[in-house]
Amino acid sequence: MISSLLVANRGEIARRIFRTCRELGIATVAVYSDPDADAPHVREADAAVRLPGSAPGETYLRGELITKAAHSAGADAVHPGYGFLSENAEFARAVLDAGLTWIGPPPEAVEAMGSKTRAKALMAKAGVPLLAPVDPATATPGQLPLLVKAAAGGGGRGMRIVRRLDTLQAELAAARAEASAAFGDGEVFVEPYVEDGRHIEVQVLADAHGTVWTLGERDCSVQRRHQKVIEETPAPGIDDGLRRTLFESAREAARAIGYVGAGTVEFLVSGGGRPYFLEMNTRLQVEHPVTECVTGLDLVAWQIRVAEGARLPDVPPPPSGHAIEARLYAEDPASDWQPRTGTLHRFAVGAADGIRVDSAVADGSTVTPHYDPLLAKVIAHAPTRHEALRRLAHALERATIHGPVTNRDLLVRVLRDPRFVSGGVTTAFLGQLRPTPPDPGVSRVAALAAALCDAVDRSPFGGWRNLPSQPQSKGYRAVLGGEEYEVRYRLTRAGLLADDHPDVRLLSHSSDRAVLQVAGVRREFAVAVYGDQVYVDSSLGAVALIALPRFPESRERTAPGSLLAPMPGTVVRVGDIAVGERVAAGQPLVWLEAMKMEHRITAPASGTLSTLQATVGQQVEVGTVLAVVTQEGTTA
Repeated sequence: MISSLLVANRGEIARRIFRTCRELGIATVAVYSDPDADAPHVREADAAVRLPGSAPGETYLRGELITKAAHSAGADAVHPGYGFLSENAEFARAVLDAGLTWIGPPPEAVEAMGSKTRAKALMAKAGVPLLAPVDPATATPGQLPLLVKAAAGGGGRGMRIVRRLDTLQAELAAARAEASAAFGDGEVFVEPYVEDGRHIEVQVLADAHGTVWTLGERDCSVQRRHQKVIEETPAPGIDDGLRRTLFESAREAARAIGYVGAGTVEFLVSGGGRPYFLEMNTRLQVEHPVTECVTGLDLVAWQIRVAEGARLPDVPPPPSGHAIEARLYAEDPASDWQPRTGTLHRFAVGAADGIRVDSAVADGSTVTPHYDPLLAKVIAHAPTRHEALRRLAHALERATIHGPVTNRDLLVRVLRDPRFVSGGVTTAFLGQLRPTPPDPGVSRVAALAAALCDAVDRSPFGGWRNLPSQPQSKGYRAVLGGEEYEVRYRLTRAGLLADDHPDVRLLSHSSDRAVLQVAGVRREFAVAVYGDQVYVDSSLGAVALIALPRFPESRERTAPGSLLAPMPGTVVRVGDIAVGERVAAGQPLVWLEAMKMEHRITAPASGTLSTLQATVGQQVEVGTVLAVVTQEGTTA
């Protein structure tokens, strides 16, 4: 019997596992890096052990430090979560060799599926349908498009789509470099890229006594950068024949490697309805909550029971209803999904029937550049898919998120998009959906509400004047879009007189709330201020603003054509080009690694590389000048 369990992970998944441990009466141990010293998962554990350093390679990827931490804290079991060392067979063996219980499949099963190339060979022998590999040395134009994929790891790292043969070698090199940095293994392979495919996966759960459950399929086709964003079960539009094929293939895959524990077999389903094995994740999946919602199972609890030797019942529970999960990230979809860092001042998703929140953060958490920018997973469960969609969209729309830019608005838009609502979108769907700019009318009235609340803080009379006076003025800039708004208004005996807002009446206001009548409709605006950051939440939507100083200070100008670091990170590559050479618009010049992803910094226009300041290994902050491209007809 397990009495104390260490989670070799961080954030949302560590908190999720701790929750089950508390319910089972198992003591908990956290490990943490220096940036995570005050993270929620550390505070919630019964004990915590520091892993000195910041980068994953110094901390969460150091298996020897984790087994040592387990012994020092008195843990007798280790749960790897997902990511980091969760699919590392050597770590699994090290845990077992240390006399600890491993909450996961046998190391041999992890090893069998640890390399996608070896896994595909095993699956071919087991009769599981596969995509035929492509030899990059003999690839032809007729085989395009191709997908370059890392043999180890997952999460979209080390993946590249190739549409022209003359770019294949460069993409192979880039994928190898990214895979090596992310997983310590630079092996990649090439296979056909299915444009109209759906990403469908099957949850399996197996015990050590020969029973293998398939717990339904999940549709994970809404992806950005090959990373899942929205997942649901059951998959819409999947007929019973295809479902049976998927389940049978998943069972065969698990049995072929003697699988024990929770795992996921992933398939690509073509537009013609043919399934192809992609990989098997020998761990708990990020999207496991949707399966838990429809089955009523606690998969983490079953992982622990199976590790203790328990038998599964002969038949799994039948599914009920529909569940959808949205991953809420600190990232800007309008800026090529670039991750965002900073303080999360406030985070709250309203409690409601059928809504579950698995969160990595709490009020005051700091989003750092060292790890994945996942803030939380918000899950809706309802009797029907349409009800689940509506619940989830509403919960996200009304969530209070004061901090870095997130993908919240895009998630809501996806959940309400007619194509997604109708079911069966492909992996290309999100790439075709362009972010919409904020409604300037909503932002403008939000700025008015913010200015009125600001006046209460500055004056006990809330800006009211007994005698005629000049209008009060307050400037704001929208965080999304960058539009600037100058709010000019007077509070008179006749009420609010605001430039550009003839249809707005002020009903009441305080330092943190304004009640306005907008076009005859009463609306409340909650206003929160953190320094110059202002957040306005209402039924019209959430608006983030920057309060502008009344007398702007002169600022140092950046040279035209400067390539600025869009996020904190590490320079991992610099283009093979020298100062003075010509570059083309969009040409990659510098590669940054941040939040487990590689980001290309490209030339803003064609011209001459006049300055190159970035060097490999350099740590940069937001706004650091990496290079300068001088356009024709201008001077540096």
